[in-house]
Amino acid sequence: VGPVGLTIPVIVDRSAAEVQNFVCGANEDGKHLTGVNWQRDVETFTVADIRNVVEGDPSPDGQGQLALMRGIEVGHIFQLGTKYSEAMNANCLNESGKAITMTMGCYGIGVSRVVASAIEQNNDDNGIIWPEALSPFQITLIPLNMHRSETVAAAAEKLYTQLTQAGYEVLFEDRNERAGFLFADADLIGIPHRIIVGDRALKNGQVEYKSRKTGEAELIDVDHVLRFMQERISG
Repeated sequence: VGPVGLTIPVIVDRSAAEVQNFVCGANEDGKHLTGVNWQRDVETFTVADIRNVVEGDPSPDGQGQLALMRGIEVGHIFQLGTKYSEAMNANCLNESGKAITMTMGCYGIGVSRVVASAIEQNNDDNGIIWPEALSPFQITLIPLNMHRSETVAAAAEKLYTQLTQAGYEVLFEDRNERAGFLFADADLIGIPHRIIVGDRALKNGQVEYKSRKTGEAELIDVDHVLRFMQERISG
């Protein structure tokens, strides 16, 4: 079966409508036509999107092949037609100066979907790795055993005050839990920068810093924490 000479409706997929000089059935048993072209040889037909693309199909611009990948919808566009513009009597002038009813559409970005997209692209086996621009906090401050150590509690409170007064958003982890539990939760939540205050490091005037993204850990002087964070976050 071929489209030439048919007396029934012919519906052509968009990809097939681009084909030129093609071979098709001649509507006679065992015979074919060659060099067939749309419009010249088939005058009446409808172009429609009736075929799903598959991996490896030619790209629409002819410059490569299509690849199928997973995605997430972060925005949407709705074609509203003239339903609302007719109700509001919203008209405009066309190129001939004639008043016509506007065709309307609406556009939006889903904030929660942007968050989901960021998490989907920034994570590891331990949890979220927030990009700094989207992170709900910039720094997690974890004092170890602060409920039993006045030294740790005082140092942590001082650091919290310094950092927040400098404009940083700090998550103060003051729950009375084991260190491993707090570290696991910090990884899960995924705040970019972590400062750990403990008795052992404080004896040397230091605290521990850890990057959530790289896992890099280092000891820094407690008096230099603010300057250290300013360099890390601004850089």
